[in-house]
Amino acid sequence: MPQVAFTTLGCKVNQYETEVMEGLFKARGYEVVSFSEQADVYVINTCSVTNLGEKKSRQLIRRANRQNAGAIIAVAGCYSQVSPGQVAQIPGVDVIVGTQDRAQIVELVESAAANNRTAQLNAVTDIMQAREFEDIPLFSIPGRTRAFFKIQEGCTNFCTYCIIPYARGPLRSRPLASIAAETEKLVAAGFTEIVLTGIHLGAFGRDLANVGTKVTLTDALETVLAAGGSRLMRLRLGSLESVEVSDRLISIMQTDKRLCPHLHLPLQSGDDRILKAMNRHYTTSQYRDLIAGIKVQVPEIAITTDIIVGFPGETDEMFESTLAFVNTMAFAKIHVFPYSRRTGTPAAEFSAQVPEVEKKRRVQQLQQIADRQTEEFHKSFTDQMLDVLVEATETKGIISGLTGNYIRVYTRGSQEDNGKIRSVQLEGLYQDGLWGRIVE
Repeated sequence: MPQVAFTTLGCKVNQYETEVMEGLFKARGYEVVSFSEQADVYVINTCSVTNLGEKKSRQLIRRANRQNAGAIIAVAGCYSQVSPGQVAQIPGVDVIVGTQDRAQIVELVESAAANNRTAQLNAVTDIMQAREFEDIPLFSIPGRTRAFFKIQEGCTNFCTYCIIPYARGPLRSRPLASIAAETEKLVAAGFTEIVLTGIHLGAFGRDLANVGTKVTLTDALETVLAAGGSRLMRLRLGSLESVEVSDRLISIMQTDKRLCPHLHLPLQSGDDRILKAMNRHYTTSQYRDLIAGIKVQVPEIAITTDIIVGFPGETDEMFESTLAFVNTMAFAKIHVFPYSRRTGTPAAEFSAQVPEVEKKRRVQQLQQIADRQTEEFHKSFTDQMLDVLVEATETKGIISGLTGNYIRVYTRGSQEDNGKIRSVQLEGLYQDGLWGRIVE
């Protein structure tokens, strides 16, 4: 049996797409092995969000070539989509696939093998011409407790710092019938929680309006909840733009407790001048008012966010504005990123680029606030009882999992608890979350 190994960089969408490709290889009779092992085929699913992501992608390609110089190396994902020429120059690369046409990856790999690797196969096409969601079913169910489920592709926001619209192309949405069918497959496989993902998830359905179908993200949510029935215990949303959070979505969260009280709403900056330069479509006051309103309606909700520091033109005063704004927000978690200059984006050509040493200083300063807010959010649930989906067995009889509002909880348990929802009495801070006691 031929062996194939995968590695993935980047977001949850990339993780889902790797699982899809794994299923395609398994259906053809391949055995999936660890990327650290010697395999006949290596598939590197790349990321291009930052320069670091591209650097790691190149390192992993070279690592695969060192492990088995005779193996077929296939490179897929965002880096190969935006820079196929660069990928083609890396020694050992046999197949290049972008962010479309991954359904053909097994055929491409086997064609390269049949030709004894004499010709590199480049299947990257113009992603800006893509018009339909690439609907590849999961042929193989991943062995996890939470299932990532991609329902949307593409982005047309064109934030000035972001390469993703050029890597992923225009908006494409998965048909509701396909969403229902895949949901039924996932719950039948025993998944307790489904996480809906997409490149611009909140834009789900906009492209379908062009063919006379009027649906939105909330229609997709209701489809999953209906198809999952009583077997689906949790539904969680991936990242959304704040301006796309509808009253109907919050209403579903209030009335159907399966929809997790957790929203990831990227802020990116706490200064309106920087938001405008980023081509973000809201102001800080609009963002603050939205979050305040959501917290009134769903008091236990976790609001997590992303913030970029060191964007071109961000002065000390503007950064202080971000610090002051964040201090008023009580986020559950903040992902802090230094600005990464991406060739091909407008911001890469902006004047007043911030020095790397200053970016690092600002990251550290904001991270201190982020850590404090996360701790305060966790503390607010001490002495409460929350349901925890157990997904990992730690050492010495300790297990861990996530609450609906995305708090990591540790407790004593066993392997038998994995994949099950347990009621846990929360007792206090522990590592990156809380310690608790399972209540029978």
